[in-house]
This record gives sequence, structure tokens and C-alpha cells, in this order.
Amino acid sequence: MKFEWKGVMPAVTTKFNEDDTLDLKMFRTNIEAQVEAGVHGIVLGGSLGEASTLTADEKKVLIKETIQIVDGKIPVIMTIAEQATKVALQAVNDAEDSGADGLMILPPMRYKSTDNETVQYFKEIASSTELPIMIYNNPVDYKIEVTVSMFKELLELKNITAVKESTRDIINIGRLRNEFGADLSILTGVDPLALESLFMGADGWVAGLVCAFPAETVAIYELAKAGYAKEATEIYRWFLPLLELDISPQLVQNIKLAEVATGIGTEIVRKPRLPLQGEERDRVLKVIQDGLKSRPQLPDYKNLTVLNKQLA
Repeated sequence: MKFEWKGVMPAVTTKFNEDDTLDLKMFRTNIEAQVEAGVHGIVLGGSLGEASTLTADEKKVLIKETIQIVDGKIPVIMTIAEQATKVALQAVNDAEDSGADGLMILPPMRYKSTDNETVQYFKEIASSTELPIMIYNNPVDYKIEVTVSMFKELLELKNITAVKESTRDIINIGRLRNEFGADLSILTGVDPLALESLFMGADGWVAGLVCAFPAETVAIYELAKAGYAKEATEIYRWFLPLLELDISPQLVQNIKLAEVATGIGTEIVRKPRLPLQGEERDRVLKVIQDGLKSRPQLPDYKNLTVLNKQLA
């Protein structure tokens, strides 16, 4: 599938049954809700998807299941997050064979590679496939930053065309855009900086709380890109306490609790993670419940012609 790196691309959670098998029924429920809301792609097997706990076979199942659910409407992106280049290359091959439309690639896991090692890692992976690639740049969590000078080398490979920008430095969007123009698509990866990033020129949003609130997330994106800053900001301000649940070591548990509240997920996580407990669970539930109580009525973000008339 040919596609553009833009729009809202949920980094979806992985659903599990009580016996620790994949819960494909609830997974389908959630993906169908994403598609109905108008998301522009699905990202599988990221941090939020508990990638480090998934087997290679489970990742293949998730890709094939998602492809079947979305039925060609939107691209399916697989995350490559591995410790060794050899293993990453096999994961790329598995994703390609399973029908993935593109890849999101993280730097080497656990080992803090040098700039040169990081660039060579990405280049070797990209050279092994023709699938379009988005580099995940998240030095806050993974301690490795992909700098502008590193991207200059990486963009020599024609299939590296996007970045998930999660440095939390809003200025970096301007740096990348000024340096690379339209040659590098920029998707924000930090939920509580999403609207600011879109206003700074980001092409899209690899989102987390979209897993529980797909319509609100897509509405913010569509309104912002159509020039409805006031309307987008009003929804975003309501959303912000919920979006901050994404920037936590327990983001998986937080967002799965939110999915339960909106009826499109379960709380089950895979060990060593455990469901939230005690005061922290109460705090997160209050954020979710407060958000649901004041949940805004959305404008017809899928039909901006109607919105134009409403605001005229």
C-alpha cells in the first residue's frame, strides 16, 4: 500500500485474555473503533503495545489480524524494537511476510549506541527492505537521540521518510522542517504536546490516548489542520489531563484503564507489568472519570463543509 506519513496513527495496545493469550475479540473491537473514528493508520507493537513481552509469532498474528480488520482502508505499521541487528532484520522480514505496509524503527534496545552505531543500525535495517520507514526519536525514554546531522545521513536511503518526534523539545520540529522541508514527514509522539506540534507544522500524531478516545483525537487533528484553532484548542484543553497519562512509566496500565472506561479495552497487562493499585489507581481513575463527566460534544470533524456552515 502506498501511503503518506500523516494524520492520526494510534500506537495501539495489545489485548490479552486472563490466561495470557492474545484477546483478538477485544483487539478487533478497538481497531474497529479506531477505523470508525477516522484514524489514518495503525501502529502495532510499540511500547504501548507491550512489544518487549510479545513473541515473534504473536506479532505476526497481530499484523495479519489488523490487516484483515482494516481491509485496505489504512496502512498497518509494525514497530521494530530489538537488541541486536540480526534479530531486527528477522523482525523486519517477519513483518514484511505478514503484510505490514510500513515500519517504525527504534534505536537498539538496552545498549546505548553511539551516533555512528545508531546510524549504521538504521541503515542496515532500511537496506534490507523496501517498506517505508519512520524513525522513532525518543531520547527521554531510550537515551539515544537521532540528531539533525544523523538524519542527513539516514535520508540518503529512500525509504527512510518520517520521524516520530518525541524529544519533547518543541523547537526540534522547526529544526527538522527547516533542514529537510517536505523530505521528512514529522509525526509528534508526545500526547500532551500534540496540538502545539501540529501548529508548529507536524504532519501527524502517533497517539496514545487515542486508544480510548479515538474520535476526540482525530477531531483535534482534523480541526487543527483545517485552520480551526479555537475549536481544536477547546477539545485539547479538555483532553490534556488525560493526555498526560501517556507520559508515565505506567502508560500502558493508565491507557488500558481508560479503554475500559470507554468500553473498547480491558485492564489486563502482561507480566511483569501489573494493573495499577492503591492511591495511584485511584488517582488515574479520577482523571478518567472527570474527563468522561465533561466529555465535549464534537463538531462534525469528518465533514468540514457542514462545520463551515455552522460557524458562518
